[in-house]
Amino acid sequence: MLFQLNFHSGLPVYRQIADQVRAAAASGALRTGEPLPGIRPLAEQLRVNRNTIAKAYADLEAQGVIETLPGKGCFLKAGNSLLKKSARHDLLTQEIDEAIVAAHHLQVGKEDFLALVKERFAAFQQTRKAHAEANE
Repeated sequence: MLFQLNFHSGLPVYRQIADQVRAAAASGALRTGEPLPGIRPLAEQLRVNRNTIAKAYADLEAQGVIETLPGKGCFLKAGNSLLKKSARHDLLTQEIDEAIVAAHHLQVGKEDFLALVKERFAAFQQTRKAHAEANE
């Protein structure tokens, strides 16, 4: 798995890493049981502190996205989130609120924003379908 970091985005590096793992898992690019890169090698590759990677992995584990097997590493869990539906709803609401604020600052109106969301959702579904077909 390749990570792309933007140190000027204002988004913490650990969050960028966690977001990319979640996106790869959701799209099918990362499959259940597949190992994530080790903390030390990934930190060296990305040239960030090991604690940054550890924090991203800890957040992902708390959200039920990955599991850590002592001595073996971190692996993508099956799609069964440990978070209750209300907690997942709250996390998604927070993400949507951030996108709405960004749209406001970029002067993107409601109709254009909603059209973009529909477009991106359709693109996501196509990507997921392509990954599923490639893995068959």
